[in-house]
Amino acid sequence: MPVNSEKTGAAGVAKRFSPRYNTRHMKLLQQIDTPADLRRLRPEQLPEVAGEIRQFIIETMSRVGGHTGASLGAVELAVAMHYAFDTPRDRLVWDVGHQAYAHKILTGRRDALPTIKQYGGISGFLRREESEYDTFGAGHASTSISAALGMAIARDQRGERHHVCALIGDASLPGGMAMEAINQAGHLKTRLIVLLNDNEMSIAPAVGALTGYLNRIREAQGYHRLKDEVGDTLRAIPSVGERLRQAAKTVKDALAAAVLPGALVNELGFKYIGYVDGHDTRALVQALEEAKHVTDGPVIVHALTTKGKGYRPAELNRYKWHASGPFDIATGNAVKSSKPAPLTYTAVFGETMCQLMAEDEKIITLTAAMPDGTGVDKVLERFPDRAFDVGIAEQHCITFSAGMACEGLKPVAVIYSTFLQRAFDQIVHDVCIQNLDVTFFMDRAGIVGGDGPTHHGLLDIAYLRAVPHMIVMAPKDEGELRDMMLTAIEHPGPAAVRYPRGNGIGVATDRAPQLLEIGKAELLRDNGSADVAIVAYGSMVHPSLKAAELLAKDGIEATVINARFVKPLDAGLLLALARTKRLLVTVEEAYLAGGFGSAVMELLEENGLLDRVRVVRMGVPDRLVTHGDSKLLLAKYGLDADGIYTRVKENVEVLDERRTGASASRRV
Repeated sequence: MPVNSEKTGAAGVAKRFSPRYNTRHMKLLQQIDTPADLRRLRPEQLPEVAGEIRQFIIETMSRVGGHTGASLGAVELAVAMHYAFDTPRDRLVWDVGHQAYAHKILTGRRDALPTIKQYGGISGFLRREESEYDTFGAGHASTSISAALGMAIARDQRGERHHVCALIGDASLPGGMAMEAINQAGHLKTRLIVLLNDNEMSIAPAVGALTGYLNRIREAQGYHRLKDEVGDTLRAIPSVGERLRQAAKTVKDALAAAVLPGALVNELGFKYIGYVDGHDTRALVQALEEAKHVTDGPVIVHALTTKGKGYRPAELNRYKWHASGPFDIATGNAVKSSKPAPLTYTAVFGETMCQLMAEDEKIITLTAAMPDGTGVDKVLERFPDRAFDVGIAEQHCITFSAGMACEGLKPVAVIYSTFLQRAFDQIVHDVCIQNLDVTFFMDRAGIVGGDGPTHHGLLDIAYLRAVPHMIVMAPKDEGELRDMMLTAIEHPGPAAVRYPRGNGIGVATDRAPQLLEIGKAELLRDNGSADVAIVAYGSMVHPSLKAAELLAKDGIEATVINARFVKPLDAGLLLALARTKRLLVTVEEAYLAGGFGSAVMELLEENGLLDRVRVVRMGVPDRLVTHGDSKLLLAKYGLDADGIYTRVKENVEVLDERRTGASASRRV
């Protein structure tokens, strides 16, 4: 099967990124091209296979980067699952793909691993079109149990007997969707195996009461050991031993229900097996085999793992090593460019948030399991009583914020654009319908690079601008981000700010943030004679300015507008442009459907101006955007200076040809 839906030459990428690994680490792994090859090995060989996989991941990630710590912690889980189950006939459903590198290695993608997250290479997550072993696409968390339950019911409907196993992490388990699935699975009593990967982490340390519950299960294992020892002792008594053991069972079960946290699992209709050392392949296989023989309902196998297992730097800093760039294996130090880079938007956000919170004690900051990725880690350190990491619970995060707003606080929800999609109903129902003062900051808006289709933030303009009461804006650079942070927080109602992943352009951030006029655009370039206007939104402003410089060299003058707001639009300015320009070009780093350009078209249509000006919308077309370097992907869709220049020039030439043709017709 193809390793990329766009078929962009993974073989070439694989050759380019092929790691220089030592083949002595690959004695067994080189023999494994499918899980069937793995199952031909003896059980005692599995630890060696796991060791070779771990070494291969470390050496490969040191060159190309990726979800290093996350996948190192799940190596034995992948080995044990593919050994215990008859894949692909048995279905394995992974919750998120960043822990599935060993799974990819074992399922025919070993040699392609160096291409992971590269344009034309394999995905960093699970994709059905990439492999028959990727039974369900997974980029967001808490989905595996629901999907696996659906597969199990489909199996039962067809009268088949294969197994379905969902792998889920302890931080994903509290997600509302996972709990909903557990509730129904316990009710339906269908055969389903859930393997819980418990490492006390998501990307950040796991939080919440359910995490404490899992901790108590770990602590309760002394009881399990005592119960087994008592049972063995009673059974050993001649003649009456088995009767005594059975009589004691009722007492022991009652005691368990009273004191063991695992009783909650049983009450939900699941059999509990655990805990198991998640790095002991033999114990894992035995536990999964036991689970396969449970025929009267679902079962949870509780495995304890260490994130970053087998690579000391990753074990010592599991937070930092969840994902990494290239690094030096000996030291664990990142391989960095010698050229200093501007601050990232995330860093600017974190620093500015701390400044604003120091000045206004009503501001509360929240994030959903992404404190480091959003810059909220700085806020949590400085304002521990006014900042919350709610875990993988975006829906709760938004309604939690709405409750605060009802009582006069100024909650700020900081969530990746792609993850905020998970809370759309809460945005509409709990915030906007009530016109509550909740502010949304969306990091990773636009094309995000190697994480691919599940993580690109291309929908937020369309799904937010359609909601009444919402204000939607985007900064042209990191300096304007600071202004928009103040503006959005001070606005007495719902407001959202989107900004891209990565570094800013290097503008100064030392002046105090300024309030912006809501709905007012910024004129950046205009010599008075231009009959072309480029209206750019957010990250597309500076490429548009560069495109205007290129156009000027060809004798084409273009006005450039920083739109700032998609809702409300600067209607006065846009209508004036439509009445005075021949060509109006909108540029956005988002899907065109329902986006900024669509909003401009709607405004012109409402005012009867669509026949007066040619409008060209530039953005991402209606197709899934693959993974790869962000600059490459932006160029592919014409969303860089050269692409904007080419599109404007082509349309100017069309208009010139029409004008010339019309003049000739009049002369005739």
